[in-house]
Amino acid sequence: MIFATSFVVAFSGAMVPGPLLTFTISEAIRGGFITAPLIMLGHAILELVLVLVLLAGFSVYLQQESVFTWIALLGGAFLLYMGYTMIRDAWQGRLSLNFSSGPKERIEEMTADTEDTLVREGALMGFSESAAVDGSQRTNEDSVVIRTAAMHPAVGGFLLSLANPFWSIWWVSVGLGYITLSMKNGIPGVTSFYMGHILADVTWYCMVAAAVAGGRKFLSNSAYRLILIGCGFFLILLGGYFIYMGINK
Repeated sequence: MIFATSFVVAFSGAMVPGPLLTFTISEAIRGGFITAPLIMLGHAILELVLVLVLLAGFSVYLQQESVFTWIALLGGAFLLYMGYTMIRDAWQGRLSLNFSSGPKERIEEMTADTEDTLVREGALMGFSESAAVDGSQRTNEDSVVIRTAAMHPAVGGFLLSLANPFWSIWWVSVGLGYITLSMKNGIPGVTSFYMGHILADVTWYCMVAAAVAGGRKFLSNSAYRLILIGCGFFLILLGGYFIYMGINK
């Protein structure tokens, strides 16, 4: 049960476009399918460290009834909001997958915010700002390639996940709530949660990388939006369950 629900929740979040998805697409265009597993390796290492830190530092507090209640209520409220916005944006056509365009067009679709993030994180890795300046004087395609060239996919997966505020909010609310619930089943419960979560991320991002590297569109926008709507309703139900558990603890 923990594994299945963790997989669905994580898969729902992974499907929503963001910096990590953009980075995966650009790297798959440039380096092929193999970049996706490497990106996910960095992402998985970061989340494993986070889970261990949460367990080591908060395990005693998580077992307190009042803490459990507030975490469950906060996580449930965030899931309700996440499910609502997912359904709304999918219904209104705000979310789409654009794999039908050529490599250059796909690269140029990277947002300015994502490019700035890549430059900042590249600077942390010792990637000089002068290279980024030189890149800004070239075409968009050359700029993106230059800005990501010095960053190993695994490092990019680690840093972009860490730099994404949505990732932090998810773990403070939903992730922490899931760990709290999983701890009722001890180490096997937490392990099931983590494995379901990571497997969902790996499944989605590898599917995207395979589609991009192969140069084909594996999922229509209408089908993609229907899946998101279904995931949104699931998140609302799960959010209601979290709130119910928090109130009736």
